[in-house]
Amino acid sequence: MPAHYAFWPTRLPHSITVPVTSIWENLAINAKRYPDKAALVFLGRTTTYGQLCAGTERMAAYLHSLGVKKGDRVILLMQNTSQLVLAHYAILRANAVVVPVNPMNLAEELKHYITDSGAKVAITSADLALELAKASNTLPQADALEHMVVTQFADGFDANVQGPDAPPEAWRSWLLGEREAALLSHGTVHPWVKAVACTDAEPPHTVGRDDLAILPYTSGTTGQPKGCMHLHRSINHNSVAGALWGTGTHESVVLGVVPMFHITGMVSVLHSAIYMGATLIIMPRWDRELAGRLISHYQVTSWTNIPTMVIDLLASPNFASFDLSSLKYIGGGGAAMPQAVAQRLLEQYGLRFCEGYGLTETAAPSHSNPPDHPKQQCLGIPFMSTDARVISPDTLEEVAQGESGEIVVNGPEVFEGYWQRPEATEDAFMVLDGKRFFRTGDLGRVDEEGYFFITDRLKRMINASGFKVWPAEVESLMFRHPSIQEACVISAKDAYRGETVKAVVVLRAGHEATTAEDILEWCRINMAVYKAPRIVQFVQALPKSGSGKVMWRMLQEQEAAA
Repeated sequence: MPAHYAFWPTRLPHSITVPVTSIWENLAINAKRYPDKAALVFLGRTTTYGQLCAGTERMAAYLHSLGVKKGDRVILLMQNTSQLVLAHYAILRANAVVVPVNPMNLAEELKHYITDSGAKVAITSADLALELAKASNTLPQADALEHMVVTQFADGFDANVQGPDAPPEAWRSWLLGEREAALLSHGTVHPWVKAVACTDAEPPHTVGRDDLAILPYTSGTTGQPKGCMHLHRSINHNSVAGALWGTGTHESVVLGVVPMFHITGMVSVLHSAIYMGATLIIMPRWDRELAGRLISHYQVTSWTNIPTMVIDLLASPNFASFDLSSLKYIGGGGAAMPQAVAQRLLEQYGLRFCEGYGLTETAAPSHSNPPDHPKQQCLGIPFMSTDARVISPDTLEEVAQGESGEIVVNGPEVFEGYWQRPEATEDAFMVLDGKRFFRTGDLGRVDEEGYFFITDRLKRMINASGFKVWPAEVESLMFRHPSIQEACVISAKDAYRGETVKAVVVLRAGHEATTAEDILEWCRINMAVYKAPRIVQFVQALPKSGSGKVMWRMLQEQEAAA
């Protein structure tokens, strides 16, 4: 028996049976069970399970009228809103595939999501519609979007909301300001209100466990992001397992503040909450005062987060006025939780922060700390139904307990492979003891009690406040700058983000007057803010190997030594 089973929550089975139903049917079932129960609360406006389910059917009928068929990919580009939840489930209700896209992406990046996924329809919000239209309008007609459904933030909440739900004053122009209307050169823009008022018959719901459900994108060592093919069953496994692991019930109240375009927010927060029949309190972005008020007012029981959010909340001058006593589960990942902060949560609230670990390829957690017996700064133990090992990256054989090697994962939550990338899929998997394991690219070790710890990374990746930044992708964007001859992106230490992005740059001849600020400003305009370098260092030449490859590891080691 694996060593970690000694610390397994005694109330839980080691593995679970995955539903044969679709993800959307989790909503439909709870709409029948609890039609008048609050499913969502967004800036003071409540949506019941009955209303949410009916809304997804109206939107699915509209998507069907636009030609969306089974297996078609539909881009979903939105911040956390009640509209994101409705649209996400409506796409699934229409038998289509959700392509969740980070709202921080700019036109140059968005083009790839349109062309690679082959999406012809997108659902977005007015603050992001212009950028998405700009991306589509630069593409040939054959590759461009044909339809874009656009919502205003105010379609989801009341502009004059007061009390604990009132958004920060600084958000008002973002949430309520007038927006220039987006236009598609090769298609049509549709208002949200028209789509959710559709009276057409919705299509029969025909998808199930073995159909493609979600196509989230992840970057890697080769530059352009790759789509991860998740079937209804892999997402449903972690939605159900996450609900059980966090002691969730239909009376749970969940704070939804981690982004729902991201695999953790989507699976461990959104899908788990809807599966349970819980109430999801939605924040469109992080604000510590709003979070403190919402947890207190709605008596939030479950909060999945990024550790920097907890650090920020504890630092609020109004912290003493917040009531966190309702919290039963608090956990997250993306970055290590500082020991002192975890200790304060334990001493003040009796809360044990449960760190977890997972990737887009594993539908969020492949590992999690058992809530009854967590270890600090630890990935946890293999999740429900999961077999995880540590292997030698060279021999592909399992290493001895305590030795460092690559973490590999087998389980029902693991994705099918990369969208239209058979070679990348083949490289990502290996067979051990007759089972297919996903190679995470993270180096780790297992202690004598079966808990996993990260020791290093096999792949080049920067972890900035929980956002994964892939240097090859940033470099490929930077090469478009007219002054840059070469660029190598590495990580630099950052007191708040943990790691931040640094670019080591060689300028083209004749462009020596270009300043670091010029490049930083260009990066901020041309790429998502979390990817954009915060530091630029100019050098005469980058170190190269005998075969001409840039020796990024040498630059990384020099940065660490400095």
